[in-house]
Amino acid sequence: MPPQSPSRLTARLESLRPAASTEKPGDKTAKPKGAREVRSAARKEAILAAALEEFSTSGFAAARLEDVAKRAGVAKGTIYLYFADKEALFQDLAREMLQPLVAHVENFATIDLPFPALADSMIDVMTHELLGTRRQDIIRLILTEGPRFPALAEFYYREVLSKIFAAIGQVLQRAVDRGELRHKALIEFPQLLAAPMLVAIMWNSVFGAISPLDAKAMLKAHVDIVLNRGDA
Repeated sequence: MPPQSPSRLTARLESLRPAASTEKPGDKTAKPKGAREVRSAARKEAILAAALEEFSTSGFAAARLEDVAKRAGVAKGTIYLYFADKEALFQDLAREMLQPLVAHVENFATIDLPFPALADSMIDVMTHELLGTRRQDIIRLILTEGPRFPALAEFYYREVLSKIFAAIGQVLQRAVDRGELRHKALIEFPQLLAAPMLVAIMWNSVFGAISPLDAKAMLKAHVDIVLNRGDA
C-alpha cells in the first residue's frame, strides 16, 4: 500500500470519530420538546448520574435504589417510572455510557489505513474515551460483580464486547492480509490486544494510590511489541 501524506493521514484519522448530528437548532423538521418531556429527560439523566455514583461506591450487590433516589433527589417510586429494577437501571447506565465507545471502535473497521496508524489512534481513543473517563468504573464493576451476576456479564458481552471484538477482528484480518501483522493468533484471540487496558483499569483501581500505572504508555509499549517496532 503506498504511503499517505501526513495531511491526508491526519484527515483520515480525524474521521475515526463518530460523525456529529447533522440536525441544526433551526431545523424545522426537528420536533421541539415540550416542557414535560424536557423535565422527564432531565430526571432520567439525574437518576443515571446518581446510579453511577452509587454503583461505583457500593458495588452492584450492595447498591440500593433508595440511595440512588436520594442522590438523584427524587422519590424511590420515580425510579420505577423509568426502570423495572436495579438490574435494568445498571444495564441502561452501561448502555448509555459505553455505546459511544463501541461506536468509536466500530469506526476503525471502516477506515482504510495502515494498521500501525490505526493502532496508534486506538490507543488515543481508548485513553481519552475510556481510561480518562468514568466509563472505566462500569467495566471495573462488570469485572468484579459479573461472576456473581451472570445476567450483567451476558448483557455486557452482548452489547459491548461482541461488537468491539467483531470490529477489531476486521481490522486485524485486514492487517494480516496486507502483511502488516505477522501475529495471526491475534485474530483468534483479540483479547490479547485488549488485555493491557483491562490490566490498567484493575491495577489503578486497586494500586493507583500507591503506584499509579501510566496506562497510555503501557498500551503504546504493548502495540510496539506486537508490531515489533522501536526498542520494544
